[in-house]
Amino acid sequence: MASGVERAGLPLVVIVGPTASGKTKLAIDLATKYGGEIICADSRTVYRGMDIGTAKPSEDEQSKVPHWAIDIVDPGDRFTAADFKRYADSKIAEIRARGRIPFLVGGTGLYIDAVLYDYQFGQASDPVRRQELEQLSLRELYEYCDKNNIELPENRLNKRYVVRAIEQKGVNCKRKYTPVSTSIIVGISTEGDVLRARIEHRAEQIFNDGVVEEAKQLGEKYGWNSEAMTGNIYPLIHKYLDGQMTMREMQQKFITLDWRLAKRQLTWLRRNSDIEWLALPEAYGRIDNLLADMG
Repeated sequence: MASGVERAGLPLVVIVGPTASGKTKLAIDLATKYGGEIICADSRTVYRGMDIGTAKPSEDEQSKVPHWAIDIVDPGDRFTAADFKRYADSKIAEIRARGRIPFLVGGTGLYIDAVLYDYQFGQASDPVRRQELEQLSLRELYEYCDKNNIELPENRLNKRYVVRAIEQKGVNCKRKYTPVSTSIIVGISTEGDVLRARIEHRAEQIFNDGVVEEAKQLGEKYGWNSEAMTGNIYPLIHKYLDGQMTMREMQQKFITLDWRLAKRQLTWLRRNSDIEWLALPEAYGRIDNLLADMG
């Protein structure tokens, strides 16, 4: 039986790239032109209230084109790649049923792959086994992965992602090895110095927009140890509010972490030979031409 992403004959446009690569604007421009709707493949923007710190599409951007997979769970809730896959498949089918084109856009490689190669995820984790793994240090988890030939996840600095990779070994092995049909897959290629400059500019904007106050409110509401608060900028803000870092130190550390995130995202995505890597103008032209030909 065809999966949700293969029905109705309309293409699935997949635009991937590291954080701050410009893929959001590209997707909005093309979706506006061709009557599309965007599904955000981002493990951070799924959380409600985490708007500034995750650099979600702005209200103005979301008003131009329908966006999905944004604000669908609370920061205290658990949300996995399997959850995203089920959600995205459903939304792709709904978008196509409306006669519109689904755009899958983001930098979370596992989310992208789960949809593109129709991953069949295994059962939920064993809570006892999970507790045992969570008691290990990151170094011990890395050693376990190395000994058992388990590939480290995209966000290997976050313990919960490493634990989940171990849990899924031998369980999440059913997948296709060619992309689902009628998919257009483009990656945004950006020179390193340009990408670094974009990351720095976005960091400045995030702090100017009030991310510290946003994090403070989220920390008070959900707790600083809740799942969503353990990644990205929020732990840094927690240290700043506790007096462990200056504002300047926090800002510079955030830029460094976002840069490392971008490199990890690229490492994951570049293993996929089905992605056609193009600079932003060429990416627009390529997808524009393909969609025009299909129309």
